[in-house]
Amino acid sequence: MKKTRGKPFFHPQSLVDRGARVGGGTRVWAFAHVMAGAVVGADGNVGDHSFVESGARLGDRVTLKNGVSVWDGVTVEDDVFIGPNAAFTNDPRPVSRRQNPFVPTLLKKGACVGANATVVCGVTVGRYAFVGAGAVVTRDLPDHSLAYGNPARVQGYACECRAALVFRSGRAACRACGLRFRKTGASVRRAS
Repeated sequence: MKKTRGKPFFHPQSLVDRGARVGGGTRVWAFAHVMAGAVVGADGNVGDHSFVESGARLGDRVTLKNGVSVWDGVTVEDDVFIGPNAAFTNDPRPVSRRQNPFVPTLLKKGACVGANATVVCGVTVGRYAFVGAGAVVTRDLPDHSLAYGNPARVQGYACECRAALVFRSGRAACRACGLRFRKTGASVRRAS
């Protein structure tokens, strides 16, 4: 695990409200806005024109590429990558001038959301799951799944290093890094 690198960096043209919590080593770039009540972990990156609303929670080493908005009710665990212009929602029935209760969304440790993908509220994206560019995620995705399309469907499985996993008799070894996995139904876990 990488050590925190001191104070956060705020670009002079970023807006970080008083009351926002931003961890050491995190960089907030130009025209990004982190609202009071938002939590951003250590050693992360909040790209240009990104927005983190009050009530949103980002873990350590999270990368938000440019143009990503993370709304109240969205929780992003450690080591997650969110590609440019990915979109989240927090209200399944939005109506102007009336606020429905927010529906929580969870991105688990190590997940990756590709550019221009949409993750609708109420879903969980599993540990190390990979959402392809432009996908529309409307239901939960299991750990290590590779999902794309509209609506996103599981098309395969990926290692923590993002290499494709090929299962034979419920077992796979990553050809890139050597990690081993077991698959039972749609559930994939690292083998001990």
